Amino acid sequence: MKSDKPMSEQAACPCGSGVIFSACCGPYLTQPGSAPTAESLMRSRYTAYVRADEGYLLQTWHGSTRPACIEFDERMQWMGLEILSSTAASADDKLGTVEFIARYKLNGRFEALHETSRFVKERDKWCYLDGRIHAAKINTKPTARNVSCPCGSGKKYKRCCGR
Repeated sequence: MKSDKPMSEQAACPCGSGVIFSACCGPYLTQPGSAPTAESLMRSRYTAYVRADEGYLLQTWHGSTRPACIEFDERMQWMGLEILSSTAASADDKLGTVEFIARYKLNGRFEALHETSRFVKERDKWCYLDGRIHAAKINTKPTARNVSCPCGSGKKYKRCCGR
C-alpha cells in the first residue's frame, strides 16, 4: 500500500528532527535501505507510519520477523516522536538499538508507545528486527489546559490539541 497522505516536500518532517521532509526522511522513503544509521531508519519508519506507507515498512523489516501485512487504524493520529537513546551511529556497526516514545491520539485520548527497537545491518542495509515495549505508564493526559501539550509541539495544551 502506497501512502495516500500527501506531504509537502518543504513541510517539517514528522519524525521531529526539525528538518524539512525532503532533506530528512523523504529520500529514505523513496529508496528503502538507504538509511545510514539505526536511528535514521527508526525516524523514517515512524514517518512511514504517519503516512501509512505499508510498502516501506515491510521493505525495511527484517525477513525473519516481518509480518505478511500491516493494518493501519485510520482513527489513529500520530502526534510526535521522541528519541530517548540510540546505539550504532558508526558505518561499521552491524547491530543497533533505538529507545523512543511515539505519541498518538486515538478516539480523543492521548496515548504513547514506549519501545526499545532492535536493528540489524545486512548487506549494508539497516532493517528493523523487533522491539521490546516498556510497561511503564507514560503520562499522556494533560491535567490542566495551561500545561505543555503531550503531542510534543512545545505549545500549551489549550492552544494546540486542547482546542
